[in-house]
Amino acid sequence: MSTIAPARRRRDPEARRREILIAATELIVENGAATLTHRAIASRAGVPLGSTTQYFTSIDDLRETALQQLAAEIDQELDKIHDVISDFATAPERAVASLSEFLADPRAVHAEIALMTAGTTDARMRELALRWSDRFTEMLTEQIGRTRAVAISVYLDGATIHAGLHEKPLQAAEMTAAIRALAMMPVADA
Repeated sequence: MSTIAPARRRRDPEARRREILIAATELIVENGAATLTHRAIASRAGVPLGSTTQYFTSIDDLRETALQQLAAEIDQELDKIHDVISDFATAPERAVASLSEFLADPRAVHAEIALMTAGTTDARMRELALRWSDRFTEMLTEQIGRTRAVAISVYLDGATIHAGLHEKPLQAAEMTAAIRALAMMPVADA
């Protein structure tokens, strides 16, 4: 009677690193960046506890890498909006439709809120947290000027928090009216 040993699973360090990173991003979206622990990440990823420190130098390194991953996902959403910015001031409906899709996605909303929170509590994360609003403001500035662009960006930060708290976005008509008013508001010449 011969016994055949089970085949050993081939190690794939990059796949394990990705599993850990995915687990960290999921936990950040669900609970916020400040709640990350090696134990929670390892449990979610289904890997040994020591793996989290094998692939990332510290919990801060893992948190920062996960937040960078979430920021990259949000950047992709902003790329979609970029194409509809050109007529933002006069016909914001197309942009609002894209923004509404983003705000209706609980994962995207919670990821953005996690980035905002991390940026307000950790100076090292501030630049990453500001990336979306700064880039959005720059894109809008070309169309409607800086003062109006900042006002709309701040409004959308509030709309994001609103969507997270209420678990649904503002109505598209409400957003369109507010954005149209902000895009057309009188501003003093500088």
